[in-house]
Amino acid sequence: MNEVMSDELWALAHLPRRGSQLSTQHSVLGTQYRRKGFAMTDFKEEYCRAPSGKGPSERNPRLPRSVCEAHWINAPGEHERHPGESLVTRNHEVIRQWAEARAAVPATVPGTEHDGHLGVLRFDFPGYNGRTLEHVTWDEWFDTLDTRKLVMIYQEHTRNGRLSNFFHFNSPFRESE
Repeated sequence: MNEVMSDELWALAHLPRRGSQLSTQHSVLGTQYRRKGFAMTDFKEEYCRAPSGKGPSERNPRLPRSVCEAHWINAPGEHERHPGESLVTRNHEVIRQWAEARAAVPATVPGTEHDGHLGVLRFDFPGYNGRTLEHVTWDEWFDTLDTRKLVMIYQEHTRNGRLSNFFHFNSPFRESE
């Protein structure tokens, strides 16, 4: 059974029910649950919706409009609709598969750590001789991603169909912190 199917079946078994029938109003993203040791939350719903006619605030930060309107990828079986499309995800397996397809290793920028926590998150791609990066475990990397409530904006392919290494992180708390 593939990973997407097993995630869907897990979610169906654990989603809230109305009466005796499974609610179709709930989705894997719309439900908070713990699986494989990390929290899954619908950040798009939570951080893209403005509170009753108000803009973002420190209590209710929001992601930029471009992130909210992008194509969100929520499971490993989902992909771009066309080459060059900007995608957004928080799904750990989607991120891991994207990095591993490019032989990239989870990393951080040395000297950016604070209070014993990882600093700037990066991927170390083979053959790139830019800034020196420190390799970290996937668990450390994902823990930092989750703690900071980051979303990954990325591309699978460039417009001309080549594998893309483009990625960027964004947080609804960036402006308020």
